[in-house]
Amino acid sequence: MSLDKQEKTAVRAVTSTDVARIAGVSQSAVSRAFSPDASISARTKQKVLAAAASLGYRPNRIPAIMLSGRSYMVGVVIGGLENPFYATALERLAIALRESGLQVLLMHVDDALTLDSALDQLLSYRIDAVVTSLAIGSKSVARALSQLRIPVVCFNSSLVGPWISTVNSDNHGAGLVAARLMARRGVTCPVWLAGPVRNTASRARGEGFCHGLREAGMPVADLTRLQGDDTYDSGYDAVIGLWKRNIRPDGIFSSNDMMACGVIDALRERMGLLCPRDVVIMGYDNIPQAAWRSYDLTSFDQHTEQMVARAMQLLDEALGAKDTPLSRTHVVDAQLIERGSTACGD
Repeated sequence: MSLDKQEKTAVRAVTSTDVARIAGVSQSAVSRAFSPDASISARTKQKVLAAAASLGYRPNRIPAIMLSGRSYMVGVVIGGLENPFYATALERLAIALRESGLQVLLMHVDDALTLDSALDQLLSYRIDAVVTSLAIGSKSVARALSQLRIPVVCFNSSLVGPWISTVNSDNHGAGLVAARLMARRGVTCPVWLAGPVRNTASRARGEGFCHGLREAGMPVADLTRLQGDDTYDSGYDAVIGLWKRNIRPDGIFSSNDMMACGVIDALRERMGLLCPRDVVIMGYDNIPQAAWRSYDLTSFDQHTEQMVARAMQLLDEALGAKDTPLSRTHVVDAQLIERGSTACGD
């Protein structure tokens, strides 16, 4: 045999026919062994997998996709990974999908707030479902996603529709709790630091906070409202704005922990105020930095493990329903984690 022929023989890909011959089964049995929903005896499957392992065989999924119409791939759309909360959620989601026998097709978008900018990418791939930490930003995008006729599971989205479900943190309820805690701490000049206007979760937190202030008899009309973009720098800059307007707050509720950390540093460096001695501060997400001694930040834990578990339940239910356009909303309680930033005593 010539050298060229030897090289060609050496690099020839192992096929299902090779596996069938070694295992002593039919080629269709090999296909069934690698199909999650196929009927095959445990003994035959074991023989096929052993033969495949000895040959280094990896099944080509394309024929199965074409025959079944299912790819077992889930499009996971992400953005805003500079926030540790999203990175944690992504890791837990990827593990859960893998354990369910599903493959992850990762799609990153620059807009960390809504799913809208990912629509063109979603239309380009043959995926069985979509799971995303992003919200749906408009009714037109909700309609377009419904037209895909595949399950879509979002986190913290106020918009749903046929085929679209969402798992939400109890954002409004957490806002209520934040206001009540500030009232107990004797706050008289509260500040609400919101995230971007299109952030539906932030809006719900702010609405709950205002509701809670009214309950406590605090004048919401006098509430100082600031706008950030969910980043550390925007929290820092928001305090600079207070300093320039000569506003001295004694309580700040931030829509997320990243901004709250910026707030704490700016208060100390630019206004000479310390937390909690001068200002009580609360955030949201309970990211690792919240527990750092330099911040010791009171926050709300969204329980990402519970949110991911609920998302997987919704996904399993929707995939099992096949052509039925299910739509569900599930709310997970946000747990208040009290730390030193609000420790002024009752």
